[in-house]
Amino acid sequence: MRRSICRSMGPLSPGLRKGGIIAGMALIDARELPQILPPGARLLGLDVGTKTIGLALSDTRRIIASPLGTIRRRGRFRDDAAALLAAIDRHEVGGLVIGLPLALSGGDTPRTQSVRQFARNLLALRDMPVALWDERMSTAAVTREMIAHDMTRKRRAEIVDRVAAAYILQGFLDVLGRSQPIT
Repeated sequence: MRRSICRSMGPLSPGLRKGGIIAGMALIDARELPQILPPGARLLGLDVGTKTIGLALSDTRRIIASPLGTIRRRGRFRDDAAALLAAIDRHEVGGLVIGLPLALSGGDTPRTQSVRQFARNLLALRDMPVALWDERMSTAAVTREMIAHDMTRKRRAEIVDRVAAAYILQGFLDVLGRSQPIT
């Protein structure tokens, strides 16, 4: 399998639509992801934050995203990667969808650069397809919904990262589903 970071199909992500190269890794259109993955391989969605990494898992048909868990960041990439790679192996994940926090202008912010570096570091450890997906405002949208459902602040804090990861992954799956023929 070739090492790649897939082009984002998220809205308002002109920097990724230009088809440039990120640190020598080829960009491919995310719609190619289903052809790269083995049948039944799941996708793992990531909401990479400074303190936590929210995880969400697709079903084997890649239609539905479900919140999976949260990895508390330990400060060293090696520790974070070990926990993430264990989840990838445990759930037979074939590819990753990593939320990319782009600025409204479409330019890179320190946060965007950090997430891209996280993806590059992860690809150095494991050769697998990775799609960067525009995740602007995903945590805010998820938080608004939890507040609307009268969820306590404590409960929101416990689950917001994994629910945001599911929100990111579901957006990606929805666009993939629209681009795939119905069988």
